[in-house]
Amino acid sequence: MRPHGKLEYGGQAALRRTCVGCRVRTVSSELLRLVVVEGVIVPDLRRRLQGRGASLHPTLSCLELAERRRAFSRAFRVAESLDLSRLRGHLEEQQAERIG
Repeated sequence: MRPHGKLEYGGQAALRRTCVGCRVRTVSSELLRLVVVEGVIVPDLRRRLQGRGASLHPTLSCLELAERRRAFSRAFRVAESLDLSRLRGHLEEQQAERIG
């Protein structure tokens, strides 16, 4: 029986998280951790920033799904609207690097 919240991945137990966009549970290493810093959603590339985190596949399609579903305010448990410009810029930059 597997431990709750873990998945066998490459011979090791790995934490699973749910993407706030597509709602698919997967290994946390395949997801981008996000945190809110002064009302701005910031990608936590080193997974070290303090605060409540949310996970998202590093694709623009999952970002758009999360925006459409208004998932960020629920995931971060905040009432105000959050600024997505920094996150969107990061994902667009990553996509451009993959293509080019």
